[in-house]
Amino acid sequence: MSYPVELDLDTLSGMVPLRRVVFSLGGNLGDVPETLQKAVDAIASTPDVVVTDVSSVYRTAPVGKTDQPDFYNIVLLAETMMTSDILLERMQAIETYLGRERGEHWGPRTIDIDLIRLGDRHREDEHLTLPHARAHERAFVLVPWLEADPNAELPGHGPVADLLADLDASGVERVEDLAIHLP
Repeated sequence: MSYPVELDLDTLSGMVPLRRVVFSLGGNLGDVPETLQKAVDAIASTPDVVVTDVSSVYRTAPVGKTDQPDFYNIVLLAETMMTSDILLERMQAIETYLGRERGEHWGPRTIDIDLIRLGDRHREDEHLTLPHARAHERAFVLVPWLEADPNAELPGHGPVADLLADLDASGVERVEDLAIHLP
């Protein structure tokens, strides 16, 4: 049996397998539920990103700089073949499109999209740390992540359920009357 197109094995060897990606999204300025929905829609419409699940919405107290409004947070699960650089660039473009202004560290914002995990990829440089450097310490990331994926694991740290058991999650409150939908 012959094939009409000869396969170039060098090209195929450069392909990247699908990897599970975990995003944490949050914001505390403007119409945050609307902004979260727009962010999910934008991520879902990003070429080469397949969104698979979204958590409930959680209200949390701010971390670091506490004299600002509470945040609304969600976790979004997806699959992609993108590199971390391209994925980061696209998420920052979505943040900019949705009015994110980078100013005060840990200050109020319309939207923040953090890349928590990209498969088993490990990276640490001035642009990005994978897995996210503080995800294992943040109940506002782990609570919605565990809801969306009860078997979730954070590479280098272990099962999310175990990590969460060691944290005070009392300030992470599910918002019952608010939901973000997959497109």
